Amino acid sequence: MPSTGGVKIGSSYDEARTRKVNAEAEIAELELAKVHGTLVVAEDVVKAWEDVLGALKGKLLSIPTKAAPVVSAETEAGMCQNILEDLLNEALEELSNYDPSVNATETKGTEETSEDSNTDSKATTKTKRKSVGRPKKAARLTK
Repeated sequence: MPSTGGVKIGSSYDEARTRKVNAEAEIAELELAKVHGTLVVAEDVVKAWEDVLGALKGKLLSIPTKAAPVVSAETEAGMCQNILEDLLNEALEELSNYDPSVNATETKGTEETSEDSNTDSKATTKTKRKSVGRPKKAARLTK
């Protein structure tokens, strides 16, 4: 008869040890799936969707600003409809190429090449440390 180390087969300790080994195996499988790219973290998915929906909201809210000057000059409803459809299709086309992994602030910084850009972390001029306001009263020595 094989030795069980003083533990009865089927005892609560044996069941707990089995559950622990099974849980460790599941964790290892999840880590492996993450490494292979077949498993994603829910927080990452939520963040990506927030980025996509934020971009969608921005594009859709910009349509009236773009459309107003063009549509106001038109007198035919059909032309107004065509203009709005074109602007909507343009926004949807832009969004179809949207990549949430690219940070919007990074793309603005790389496109901007002027010297007025504030992308540098260093200040271009030294700050002057000068007191502002009324001068302090001099302390009097009294006897």
